[in-house]
Amino acid sequence: MKRTLAAATILIVAGLAGCATPDATGVTGTGDKVAFYGDSYTLGTGASAADLRWSTIVSKARNWQEFNPSVNGLGFVTNRGSVDDLPDQVIANDPDIVFVTMGLNDNFSYPEEANAIYDAINADFDKLTAALPDARFIVVEPFWYTDDRPESVEVIIGWVRDAAERTGSDYIAGASHWIEGHQEWMAADGLHPNNDGYAEMAKRMDSELTKLGLPAGG
Repeated sequence: MKRTLAAATILIVAGLAGCATPDATGVTGTGDKVAFYGDSYTLGTGASAADLRWSTIVSKARNWQEFNPSVNGLGFVTNRGSVDDLPDQVIANDPDIVFVTMGLNDNFSYPEEANAIYDAINADFDKLTAALPDARFIVVEPFWYTDDRPESVEVIIGWVRDAAERTGSDYIAGASHWIEGHQEWMAADGLHPNNDGYAEMAKRMDSELTKLGLPAGG
């Protein structure tokens, strides 16, 4: 996909944060080691407990050992220098499966950092897949949180999809629409899902994973 620097109409903030944050990591099973590289929507911000976020619901259903160091407000570029590098943490965990659920917060750095976002997406995919050649990569279309969709949302989705295809990763499309039109699934901050929202995300993820040959109980 050709990179574009067209302006997006969007509220510029430091990245989605706020609400109580569940514990970042936890072992939920005895099966495959599964690492999650994501932002607050994968960390589970807005849920009342860590075991109510979608990643843990899905991990428990499949007896996975969940490693989830996801960070509030993190993007491929946005707030990247403020935390220990997540790809390095994922690599050190030596997982069997890697989820990449990044991209939402990079909309807040677009269009000024468009080229840097494009480059960082590809650099992260190359680094992770080279370091973990035996892992299965599952790339999820970047989540989104409002019915309004600035131009940058589709641009970044396209860059992530292209990187997934280039590296031979599985790709789950449509996730940016999973909570669209359901304000009742949002936490009090209006930015993150609540327990019901994460339950719905887990349901949708479960369906997509089953299509990829990863049924519950595996």
